[in-house]
Amino acid sequence: MAFAPALVEPSVDVDKLSYEIFSILESKFLFGIDDPKLLLSSSSSSASPADAPVPRPAAPGGKVRILSIDGGGRSSDALLAAASLARLESSLRSRSGDPSARVADFFDVAAGSGAGGVLAALLFTRGPDGRPLLAADEALRFLLERSGRSFVPVRRGPLGWLLHWRPGAALRRVFGDATLRDTVKPVLVPCYDLATGAPFLFSRADAVEADGFDFRIREVCAATCADPAAGAAPVEMRSADGRTRIAAVGGGVAMGNPAAAAITHVLNNKQEFPFAAGVEDLMVLSLGSTVGCVGPEGGAGRRRLVPSPSELVRIAGEVVADMVDQAIAMAFGHHRTNNYVRIQVNGYESSNYASKINNVIKSLSSLEEKLSERNIESMLFRGKKFSEQTNIEKLEWFAGELIKEEEKRKKSQIPIVVLKQVMTPRTSSTTTSTIITTTTTITTSPSR
Repeated sequence: MAFAPALVEPSVDVDKLSYEIFSILESKFLFGIDDPKLLLSSSSSSASPADAPVPRPAAPGGKVRILSIDGGGRSSDALLAAASLARLESSLRSRSGDPSARVADFFDVAAGSGAGGVLAALLFTRGPDGRPLLAADEALRFLLERSGRSFVPVRRGPLGWLLHWRPGAALRRVFGDATLRDTVKPVLVPCYDLATGAPFLFSRADAVEADGFDFRIREVCAATCADPAAGAAPVEMRSADGRTRIAAVGGGVAMGNPAAAAITHVLNNKQEFPFAAGVEDLMVLSLGSTVGCVGPEGGAGRRRLVPSPSELVRIAGEVVADMVDQAIAMAFGHHRTNNYVRIQVNGYESSNYASKINNVIKSLSSLEEKLSERNIESMLFRGKKFSEQTNIEKLEWFAGELIKEEEKRKKSQIPIVVLKQVMTPRTSSTTTSTIITTTTTITTSPSR
């Protein structure tokens, strides 16, 4: 019992030492940096001045802004994220004085899994006028109209297998033949390729480099939403040039929270993000899914004693998403307060909200009520606790930080993000890769 106080209230020195240890593990393994001279502390008594790490200058102009969206295979799984982004976009318009501002104007990278991938595509795909396809409130209403339904057909009847390659009609109607190259900012969407037995990350950066990695967005969305546990068949898809074929299902348990993949992509993509060298150079907004304690098979109070395979997959996915959140919070360490924000709810009963689809106003009110609650957040080496702020307060604060970041970029003469140029018309992968190296589009402020 004498050790109990130390476990409950760790000393500052222990926290600092633990953070430094994790920072070394993060730098050497999580983000692929190998520095044999990396030490616990530059002030260590065993380290000579020559071996001490040299402080690197901060990135000029500001930070890379990352949006990450969790999600399952159903449209209702992204309702909380869509409501959060609608609230954020409204705040950004008010603070910037631009009534036409969009979420995509204030983020440099968007990552989405499952229905979160569909939401990211809706907000970051280029529309006919060159602006993002939908505003956040429009995307929210689109998801509400399809609440509780999957974006891909499930295997029903003898002809189910014959139709398994076709994405949902709603995705075809919204995205048409747009490909990953037709996004206004870099987009990342994970899936699992049954042909190779390995995860696959759809990426605009890869699509620009080679035709073999450019896929139609409607098929990308169908792939990340295909949930075999719910009866969805693999999505047979091929790249725009027809050379790359994938038998895709959703990332499910392993990639329900794509925040870590997005962070790793930014820190290793030196061509587009040349100054992003660590978490201190990032701003991350991570939005949790709306999958809560109620599964699709039953309502509140009617959970089965033996969960179905679909319920087990969803439970496992939520656990892994929380683990990713905890690991990222630890990686950000002392920068977590200002650089990493996680929005989620506790015990969200998605099936009940799906039944309210005929009353959009009531559904929006229910989502707003959930956003007004305090969620449980991960703490560095201390498990979890209730947040001191509500989700709405977090979103309002983050909107202010995004505006500040935008103002910094307007005053900076050095670009933070250098996006690869999209080639038109489509060329071979070899030609594209050669030209892309020397032709770039510099983005220092959102286009209007």
